[in-house]
Amino acid sequence: MRLLVLGGTEFAGRAVVEAALGRGWDVSVLNRGRHRPPPGVRSLHGDRTTPDGLAALTDGEWDVVVDTWSAAPRAVHEAARLLRGRAGRYVYVSSRSVYAWPSPRGHTEDAPLVEGAEPDADRTDYARDKRGAEIAAVEAFGTDRSVLVRAGLILGPYENVGRLPWWLGRIARGGPVLAPGPRDLPLQYVDVRDLAEWILGAAEQELSGPYTLVSAQGHATMGDLLDACVAVTGSDAELRWTDPETVLEAGIEPWTQLPVWVPPDSEEHDCLHSGDVSRALATGLRCRPVAETVTDTWRWLQDIGGTAPQLPDRPPVGLDPAVEAKVLRG
Repeated sequence: MRLLVLGGTEFAGRAVVEAALGRGWDVSVLNRGRHRPPPGVRSLHGDRTTPDGLAALTDGEWDVVVDTWSAAPRAVHEAARLLRGRAGRYVYVSSRSVYAWPSPRGHTEDAPLVEGAEPDADRTDYARDKRGAEIAAVEAFGTDRSVLVRAGLILGPYENVGRLPWWLGRIARGGPVLAPGPRDLPLQYVDVRDLAEWILGAAEQELSGPYTLVSAQGHATMGDLLDACVAVTGSDAELRWTDPETVLEAGIEPWTQLPVWVPPDSEEHDCLHSGDVSRALATGLRCRPVAETVTDTWRWLQDIGGTAPQLPDRPPVGLDPAVEAKVLRG
């Protein structure tokens, strides 16, 4: 298979490239040259935000294109239109954010979508940008040759958002740790490598249409995740499980100040951790144990000196130590 990845050097794009190389695929990547792609790929240079940024794609044919773009939809609009006659399938890595808020518990790919998205728009907000890019991919390749990967929470090595790296760093420091309860709170997420393998399998199966890509609800719990962090870091951290009401009354923001966590029985939990993913599971999604995701992320962090990269357009995550200490003191 001939694969073109638009990006291919960071997090999801890199995982796709590495998985494709593992399958013996012929891999090309288009990027700005700020990060080195894995060995074994054909590297093309271009900045999609500039007028001639796609010049390197003027020639060439591919069986599948994977695009992870997260800004102005017009970048996807232009790339998809340029490639539609020379690529068999366009896989766009989108987001669950395209579902209109609030999505009901158990929502499927048929849930209502955000309104006001345009395929050739400049940057607006994350949800409409992702939805606009979805529209652009479908307009260029049709519903039968486009795949919309509506990823949820993505964890694993190379993470550049900071969620699991923050928890690992906090727990590695040891001592009492504010653990937001309940301990058995079910989570939905996907290891970036499992996401990548599903994408390649979708291309091989010639799938099309939208797929919500996260684990089944309850694949792991908040307790499973934090216990794995304690185990892999080998620290003396003591998880102090704290009820959701206490966390919220302290003014702590779910998801951002305490990454991954949102309170149970809330709109946030329904939207982020309670979706129906039977369509993805039926087409080959396999999710590795949470302990493996945590272990491999910790190993990667140690290999790069302990500090994870951070996307410049994403706000930092994590809880101020003074706030944590105040809540733990009661």
